[in-house]
Amino acid sequence: MSGAVDLSALKQPAATDVPGDHAVTEADFEAKVLRRSLEIPVVVVLYSQRSPGSVDLVKVFERLLGSAAGQWELATVEAEANMRIAQAFGVQGIPTVIAVAAGQPLADFQGSQPEEQIQKWLAAVVDAVKGKLRGGGEGDEEAPAPEDPRFVAAEQALEAGDLDGAVAAYEAILAQEPANDEAKAALRQVRFFARARELPADAIAVADADPGDIDAAFAAADAELFNQAPEAAFDRLIGLIKRTAGDDRNRVRARLVELFELYDTADPVVVAARRKLATALY
Repeated sequence: MSGAVDLSALKQPAATDVPGDHAVTEADFEAKVLRRSLEIPVVVVLYSQRSPGSVDLVKVFERLLGSAAGQWELATVEAEANMRIAQAFGVQGIPTVIAVAAGQPLADFQGSQPEEQIQKWLAAVVDAVKGKLRGGGEGDEEAPAPEDPRFVAAEQALEAGDLDGAVAAYEAILAQEPANDEAKAALRQVRFFARARELPADAIAVADADPGDIDAAFAAADAELFNQAPEAAFDRLIGLIKRTAGDDRNRVRARLVELFELYDTADPVVVAARRKLATALY
């Protein structure tokens, strides 16, 4: 659940005072939002006292919180009095609502929404973090679930450098549970690593020398991704999409989407690359 926003600057208290049962300021943002979101998702509503519509939205969330059964917490932020919070989230308009989990933004929307739509959004947020946070208050943490021996076997194979064994272990899990997202993600990572470690040392130079060679571009993108340069890898393939058509373009697009899946969908590099891809295609 990694997010795209750096909230670390807001760990430094700043004096301001906004009344309200769920009000959060720059001074207590770390305690009421960042720390609390390690346990349950915190819904941050940025509003303005000068905007009746945004104040009404706060009231909707306050009402829904009453029937939330402790599944999420509410933090209301008067944006004009707490500009650093609004800036940290990159807020473009008021009201803006952001769900924070594990100290990072998870989902958001801007503007007023029908209450029914808000309820669906909240349900999706709660479902997205189910079993991934500590949950509850002090003293009521559940004992950790026992590790799945199938995943343990796969991880042990990976740690031993047995990539084929790890692939086989994850494939066996998916044969039993085709919808197991954890196994799918792990299998993608292992397959990429197996492919990347076979790359020639000059993969990037070869591709740069012949920009039209699709296979060389694939190898170079893998090398860049393996070297922690995902933006370069994505830009390389997006540039190739712009220069190709038909089956070649579809082939490059499929490889690019495959590389996207190695990352969290909220990763800022992936979000930016998806926008560039949409522009390149349309």
